[in-house]
Amino acid sequence: MAELCVLPPAKKFLKKIKDKQLKQLYKNAIDAILEDPSIGEDKHGDLEGVKGYDIYYNKINYELAYTIEYVEGEDGVPEVVVVIMAGTRENFYDELKRYWV
Repeated sequence: MAELCVLPPAKKFLKKIKDKQLKQLYKNAIDAILEDPSIGEDKHGDLEGVKGYDIYYNKINYELAYTIEYVEGEDGVPEVVVVIMAGTRENFYDELKRYWV
């Protein structure tokens, strides 16, 4: 299983979540990503190399953006999953582009 690295924008959002069910959904999503990093949807254009994972809760679409860092020379074995940003879908990708690109 890959290691986890959470960048400050994602840490800040995850820390502010008060709803225990939503917090658990994010935890489950991160666990699933660590288990199989390829499950996210590949992003295109400016966000090439970034994957997105959707979480639906209480009629709201939440997003989790991450990248995968691979071990050199080990046939594409994932080493670290870097969670870049988490949040609601509204303006999510605009903020992600400002932070990541």
